[in-house]
Formats: sequence, structure tokens, C-alpha cells
Amino acid sequence: MTALLTIIIVLFVAIALWQMVKIFDLAQAGSTSSNTQVATDKDNKLNGYLMMGFLVFIYLITILCFWYIGDLPLVANSASEHGSGIDNLMIISMVVIFIVQTITQFLLHYFAYKYKGEKGRNALFYADNNLLEAIWTIIPVIVLAGLIIYGLFTWNDIMNIDTDEDDPMVIELYAQQFNWKARYGGEDNTLGMANIRLIDLDKANILGVDEEDPNAQDDVIVTEMHLPVGRPILFKMRSQDVLHSAYMPHFRAQMNCVPGMVTQFGFTPTVTTREMRENPDIIEKVQNINELRRERRSEIEESGQDIIYEFDYLLLCNKICGKSHYNMQMKIIVETQEEFDAWMKEQKTFANSLNK
Repeated sequence: MTALLTIIIVLFVAIALWQMVKIFDLAQAGSTSSNTQVATDKDNKLNGYLMMGFLVFIYLITILCFWYIGDLPLVANSASEHGSGIDNLMIISMVVIFIVQTITQFLLHYFAYKYKGEKGRNALFYADNNLLEAIWTIIPVIVLAGLIIYGLFTWNDIMNIDTDEDDPMVIELYAQQFNWKARYGGEDNTLGMANIRLIDLDKANILGVDEEDPNAQDDVIVTEMHLPVGRPILFKMRSQDVLHSAYMPHFRAQMNCVPGMVTQFGFTPTVTTREMRENPDIIEKVQNINELRRERRSEIEESGQDIIYEFDYLLLCNKICGKSHYNMQMKIIVETQEEFDAWMKEQKTFANSLNK
């Protein structure tokens, strides 16, 4: 890879020097009686053919990309109720962009070929054309308005969580450089009050939870998040230091964690970790990853990681929050309600975890 980048850089430098020499020659042309730099009909015809050739090249590359890597990232692997709506919006947007790009690229290159310079032919000039201006104004307005309205309805469906009707499980996601903590509301499903000024490392109160708040006593703080399948989840998000972004790609969920304020996002997980591991697409991707990891066995072993990768849902930070940003992730396990209840019984409550 390094050798390839070096060759590309050397090639670009050579092209830049060549272009500078041409500019110098053009600058000197005015002082001579003949100017060999003026394009001839032959030059214009060659450039026209090259434009059409490059158009064919673009289309061939596009077809090859669809053939070999045509599936959109993550599509068909959604693990939340609202995920299909997000996927549909993305697919529609990509189809519209592809159609527009295909048409405009064709017109750009075809017009460059059709209207190439020829001696004795003058360019046709339009002062204005109301019909053309109406077409390229009204059509984009209609298409963009449709996408925006569809996007707003999709967003409203995701964000309008009825806490009384849906009865979501409340979980706080606490972001700090460079790790995540999750805090469950406990048996009363109510998070205790918290403030960064209440952080007390001597008592292991790492999230600044109010020790005097009755609602905080049964809160559960963990570094690995478990979610019951089919149960609505409402996340309350805080940041201790800088701007982070809670990103859970398979759940189509992302929300900024902003210092000094609480943000929220909700979804209902629909596919357990076990079921997702049995998904044919996931199995294929895991196999490809493990093949690559076996090729880099020595590097992976030196880093202390397992050679064999196994799929897990992840909570990631999608903001570049510092030098160890890449390491900021939390494992998420989606399981049945019975499995979740059994796991929750094994966790210490906030009151029991304090070092008093």
C-alpha cells in the first residue's frame, strides 16, 4: 500500500510539473509570431472522444462496483422496529442520487463531445430560457421536498415516544473519554438524580449519582449493556467531558451526548444477539473478517485480542473525541426477557456498590 501511494504521489508531481511547463510555454507564446498551443479541430475532436471514453469508463466502474460490492452497508440487518423506515429512506435517497448522477454525467460528457470546437462554427447563445429554468428549478424542489417530508415523518415516528403507553425501560448512557457506562433505573424504572459535581471516586460514585435520592438506590451501573428483545428502550444520554455521539449502527440509532445537558433516543430491539449471529449475511461477514484476522495473526496476538472474531452489537462513539476515540465502545447483548431478568439479578445496585 505504501509503495502504491508513493507511485501515485510521484505521478501527480510529474503531472503538476508538466502542466507548469505548459503554462510557461503559453506565457511565452505571445512574444513569438506563431502559437502552436492553440487547439486545432483535430485536438478538439480528440478531446471529445476522450470525454465519451471517460463516460464509458465511469459507467463500467459503476457496474463493477454494483457487481462486486453492490449491497448497501448494513441494509437487511436492521435490529430495531424503526430500522426498516431508516433503511427505506436511505435506499430511496441513494436511488434518486444515482439516477440524477447518471443522467447529469451523460449530459456533461455528451455535450462536451457534441459541441466540441470547430473552425467556422460559433457558439449558440441563449439570453434566457424560461422553460429550461422552470424545469431545473421545479423538479429538484419537488424531489427534495418529498425526501425532506418523508424524512421528517420518519424522524417523528422514531422520536415520539409515549412513556405512558409504551412503558419503555429507561437507561442512561454516560460518555467520558474514553469509555461508556450504562445506568439502569432498577425495579422502579426511574433514574436517580445525578450531577457531575457529585462524582466521588473514593466511594466509587463514578457517575455523580445523588446518594440521597431514593430513586437512585436501586440503580444499576454496568460496562456491558443487556437489552430485552421486544421491549421499548428510552436512552437518556450525558457526557462528562467533551462532545460524544452514541452510535448503535444495527439499531439505526445515533444521538449526540452533550456536556451539561441530557439528550435522549429510543428504540425497540427486535433481533437477539443469538439470532443475528445466525443471519446468513452476518455469518458471511464474520467469515471474511476472520480470514483477514488470520492473515494478521501476529499483530493481533501482540495486541492481546482474540484471533477469532464473533459478532456482537456495539455502542460506538461517532465523534472524534480524542486520541483514544477508536477504543470507545461498549458491547450490547440483546436477549429474551427471562435471560435479561436473570442477568439483572446478578448485578449490584448503586446502594450496594458504594464504598461506605
